Amino acid sequence: MADTAKDEQGQQGQQGGESLVTVIVALVANALIALAKTIVALITGSASMVAEAAHSWADSFNEVFLLIAERRAAKPRDASHPFGHGREAYVWSMFAAFGLFGAGAVVSVWHGITALGHEEPETSYFWAYIVLAIAFVLEGASFFQASRQTRAEARRRGLHPLRFIVDTSNPTLRAVFAEDAAALVGLVIAGLGIFLHQITGNAVYDAVGSILVGLLLGVVAIFLIERNRDFLVGQAVRPELWRQAYDDLNASGEVERVTFLHLEFVGPARVFLVAAVDLTGDDTETTVANRLAALGHRIEQNELIELAMITLSKPDAPALVPDGEAPARVGGQ
Repeated sequence: MADTAKDEQGQQGQQGGESLVTVIVALVANALIALAKTIVALITGSASMVAEAAHSWADSFNEVFLLIAERRAAKPRDASHPFGHGREAYVWSMFAAFGLFGAGAVVSVWHGITALGHEEPETSYFWAYIVLAIAFVLEGASFFQASRQTRAEARRRGLHPLRFIVDTSNPTLRAVFAEDAAALVGLVIAGLGIFLHQITGNAVYDAVGSILVGLLLGVVAIFLIERNRDFLVGQAVRPELWRQAYDDLNASGEVERVTFLHLEFVGPARVFLVAAVDLTGDDTETTVANRLAALGHRIEQNELIELAMITLSKPDAPALVPDGEAPARVGGQ
């Protein structure tokens, strides 16, 4: 699959190790932050700090799910899993997204709403600001690691980093990037809520801060759930990768025409390819079967391809004529 496939192969080889580092950095940072926020929330009684503590604990447990996702998805295919175990990454990432929604968003919104009707006692906000500052530094370090990996891979694809985060087949990187970005914004919201409470004496600002943090987490969680669902039900590859696969088949010297071509992700940077082709020549059935098997085997040498299934075209099947809409016709994106 030429240049685009090589980019995907680079992603396959590098993402595994770097994504694991990204998740571990996020786990350590979130665990330390969650503990500090919990202590300060108990000391100050701040609704925003309670929301932030719930957020960080949710993120910490989510990173455990993402570590499991990395480990389980890396297992090779076997007799009971002919497409490999790559989709395990989306299953466990989905669990993490539900955890973010339940333990982070729902708890934060609920606590903020209940705090609206209760006046919080005056307390010292010194430690709240200290912990928020420390949390911002630690979350920033985790976000830096995630954004560094994101920028590097987006650059290889020629995509904007945010576009890459939406499109990437790597759910752990997407989850860490989105959660860390939300965490940094949430810290600013919590800080503003506490500050406005302090200078006005009105605890409503603190409670509203908790609600806003919860709504932010809810939006991020829904985004992650939707993207994992897309890949679990069969996300097709990008049009340019589809075209590279088409060109590669046509340039093989074995194929006279391609009448069907479908590629979909079965894991992070792992693709299942199905094609119907008309082979050159007019060989016997046995020879044709061997040629199809050899062609499929050659395609599977590409590290991006988890499994390739090549069949003969029907005699009257029209050849594909790729254009801007071709991938959509054959299982698009």
